[in-house]
Amino acid sequence: MDSGHIRQNIFTREWVVYAPRRGKRPHDIKVVPTTSSPAIAHDPNCPFCPGNEAELGGVILAIPNETHWQLRVVPNRFPAFSADVGLTRVKQNLYLSMPSHGHQEVVIESPKHNLHPAISPLAAIETLIDVYHQRYLALMAAHENMMVTIFRNHGPTAGASLQHPHSQIIATAIVPRIRRYQEEQAQLYFDQQGTCLFCDVLNYESRGPRLVAENEYFLAFIPYAAEVPYETWLMPKKHKADFGDISSPEKKAFAQLLQQILAKLYFLLDNPDYNYSIHTAPRYKAEEPQLHWYCQIRPRLTTPAGFEVGSGLSINPSLPEENAAQLRSQKTG
Repeated sequence: MDSGHIRQNIFTREWVVYAPRRGKRPHDIKVVPTTSSPAIAHDPNCPFCPGNEAELGGVILAIPNETHWQLRVVPNRFPAFSADVGLTRVKQNLYLSMPSHGHQEVVIESPKHNLHPAISPLAAIETLIDVYHQRYLALMAAHENMMVTIFRNHGPTAGASLQHPHSQIIATAIVPRIRRYQEEQAQLYFDQQGTCLFCDVLNYESRGPRLVAENEYFLAFIPYAAEVPYETWLMPKKHKADFGDISSPEKKAFAQLLQQILAKLYFLLDNPDYNYSIHTAPRYKAEEPQLHWYCQIRPRLTTPAGFEVGSGLSINPSLPEENAAQLRSQKTG
């Protein structure tokens, strides 16, 4: 199917417009500049590089190695949320507000300024996933935290303010409406079909043209209605709503597949800017039979313009099936 058409996202019921004539090859759709890995391994002006510990504002967790440290978790020095404020909501005439209660952490993934996950040793990614899990459990232990979001911004168009490899963890006292809507759609599907929507999609994509890679515990695929080129989901094969329930073998498998997909994107698209995030059940939803956690990777290859902003519709200039075929065949070094 190479003509323009529209597909519906089964998880959100939103429509995505496909216009493959806009871009036939990867370099045709890369309309924003990407960021190449810095040539230097240490930047004396970077607050995350060794020697600049005074700029960190403290260390929450450190993983040592044979020289000094392998990974650090530090407070976000410029947070949008604070654990020092209350939770009381205030009604002001028509409007509702509340303090920005939450918790923000930065995961400094390596002491090396230029060592990003796509080109890191697998052991480093396994440590990273293990730390994500540790901090997720610690933050969800606080009853006021309703949701924990783990994400990575790579490159300036993805929102990264520093080149040093890092990701972030944010706990909030609220759950955004879009997440509640997705939960409702999954609940409606479960009520109608008696099965988990995510599990059904997982089983279908495991034998289809949008499959990218898999291992014993995880599947990587491009969604049928991917909103952006090369958007890839990594989903556990075993039904789990909560990232906190991941086992040790699953953590290793998740790390392996995550690095594999990031490396494929790195070599195919010349180190593109991207965001990845872990979507997991909020508080009180961890045992729900209709929810399923997953990791979403969204490369930043196009820029939304007037139609997208005005209509709320996404236009994808490439087809998921073609993107998946390219990623499947892409070597990683």
